[in-house]
Amino acid sequence: MNDILSSTGQETSNKAAFRRVLDASNTHDEELISTTVDEVFQPDVRMSTPLPILETGARAIKEVYARLHRAFPDLHIAVEDLIEEGDRVVARHTVTGTHQGEYMGLPPTGRSVTYNEIFILRFADGRIAETWGVVDVLSQLKQLGVIQT
Repeated sequence: MNDILSSTGQETSNKAAFRRVLDASNTHDEELISTTVDEVFQPDVRMSTPLPILETGARAIKEVYARLHRAFPDLHIAVEDLIEEGDRVVARHTVTGTHQGEYMGLPPTGRSVTYNEIFILRFADGRIAETWGVVDVLSQLKQLGVIQT
């Protein structure tokens, strides 16, 4: 894992805050994930990544994790890069999991997936106020057999 360090305490705490979210996700403990999301994200966090859910704000974040964990009970998010500049944190992850539950309308396939994500997070008042993300859904769908190569 590459970790580009910054020189101010606030920047370090922003990176640490987001790392807490990923660490909570990796525990698969719904209560811990919910509590961590409530502590780290503003309730009305603005997400600029298209999501196939009706929820908004921090509730949407919780719903995304819940759906992913139902579909991939062994889901694991590994941080590859965590970079901070001003009020922004950029995170690049590798996500792995085994498809054992419904995912985007697809019944369980038992197949393993490995895909990448990149998120940019804007912090305000010590909490995540806005997110932009790119998830390699094409790679997911190929590995799940939905798209033939």
